[in-house]
Amino acid sequence: MSERFYVTTAIFYANDRLHIGHCYESIIADALARYHRARGEDVCLLTGTDEHGIKVERRAAALGRDPQGWVDEIAAANQALFGALRISYDDFIRTTQERHRQAVQRLFTQLYAQGDIYLDEYEGWYCPFEESFWTETKALPGHLCPECGRPLERTRETAYRFRLSKYQAQIEALLEQKDFLVPATRRNEALAFVRQGLEDIAVSRAGQQWGIPVPFNPGHTVYVWIDALTNYINALEGDRFGRFWPADLHIVGKDIARFHVVIWPALLLALGLPLPKQVYAHGWINLNGERISKSRGNVIDPDSLLEKYGVDGVRYYLLREVGFGLDCNYSEDALVRRINTDLANDLGNLLSRTTQLLNKFSGGQVPDPGSSSDGVLAAAAAEALCGAEAALTQLRTGEALAEIWRLVERANKYVEEQAPWALARAAGQEGRLGAVLYDLAEALRVTAALLVPFLVETPGRIYGQLGLVGAPERWAEAEWGGLQPGATIARGAPLFPRVEQAIK
Repeated sequence: MSERFYVTTAIFYANDRLHIGHCYESIIADALARYHRARGEDVCLLTGTDEHGIKVERRAAALGRDPQGWVDEIAAANQALFGALRISYDDFIRTTQERHRQAVQRLFTQLYAQGDIYLDEYEGWYCPFEESFWTETKALPGHLCPECGRPLERTRETAYRFRLSKYQAQIEALLEQKDFLVPATRRNEALAFVRQGLEDIAVSRAGQQWGIPVPFNPGHTVYVWIDALTNYINALEGDRFGRFWPADLHIVGKDIARFHVVIWPALLLALGLPLPKQVYAHGWINLNGERISKSRGNVIDPDSLLEKYGVDGVRYYLLREVGFGLDCNYSEDALVRRINTDLANDLGNLLSRTTQLLNKFSGGQVPDPGSSSDGVLAAAAAEALCGAEAALTQLRTGEALAEIWRLVERANKYVEEQAPWALARAAGQEGRLGAVLYDLAEALRVTAALLVPFLVETPGRIYGQLGLVGAPERWAEAEWGGLQPGATIARGAPLFPRVEQAIK
């Protein structure tokens, strides 16, 4: 495994505040960043806001707002939400920042100077929602956008164009690599699109005020493909570029995967830069079978969920419930079930029972296991560690949590099997009782360490009730045998009180 890890989310469009779907993408990236940090790697997690474009300009105008003031408000709201979600980003880039503006103008000039960008007159159809141009042949009947189905606008303008077609063969070969774009369904879709033939794309708009001016022709503003996509390298200033590029992983929604595996690699090829190692196109969060989106107006407010269920409840639900690359039908009832069943009944109950047993039969201290352990929970812990590692290597956060919960479920079953209350009454079973209690406490300690990538408050709370200082930080702490006998437990409030809400 590499000693550095660079992971990015998409930069979120600043036409409105974020919803639960954006939170899902950010939480996945955060979990992977936390995992690699726990392994001792040098990690950079980048996120940010895409603040230019006609949608932002129109949205600000509709509100009677100045575009810069509007995007400042949105960026601040996004950062506040990420703080509440405990997204451990290392950099938050805004496309209105001076560092980004200068880099975009420098790259645009370089591409123009070497002939990869040229001035041309364009006539065709434009979708302001997807910020995409379409030819007559690729527009849907009735001149609807092939991406979102909305009406296209007829446009004729002079624009700078990027020679995307020049990189047809290289992009096709890249997508034939099975691990570059995952899951496979997204790769197959992108490959089919590329094999239809790539066309040169517009990379500037004439007469649009809200954007980065083309440095040698200020009547044009740089279009989204060079403005937004280049944020992933523009954020790496100074020695950070040499440390972190190429990116190990871009995490994006499936609707923008094609831009990240076709246009973005082509730009990098033109610039002579290494290509990112992998792109993960996740699915959508749906509500009543429809994608949750700002334009549909069916958003789920993440702030209200955090207030009701807490940061770890929300993080656990999204990381566990949404399958790898699949869509998920959001349901608050399902969220409550996850909290009550997995977090309260399984994990919370295990901690409560174990600390109660330690208080009752071991004087509130972790006993010495001696040589009486049967190794059952040690084996379950080793399997959980191995399984979680394998799942995280494949970006499957839900499966990683499922592996950890097998340990939690095995420990709960172990309590019933070993019946410490009966061992306490039986003559000559003191050593066996001590080993059982130690193994239960150690299984909880290992669970806390395994949860470090996913939950931000729970690992420390488990450690505290086990009499340990602070919270687990290193993945190596998930190895069996780290709990020292003699620690005084501090039995506390339930980890996750049950949520009393009617389940439909």
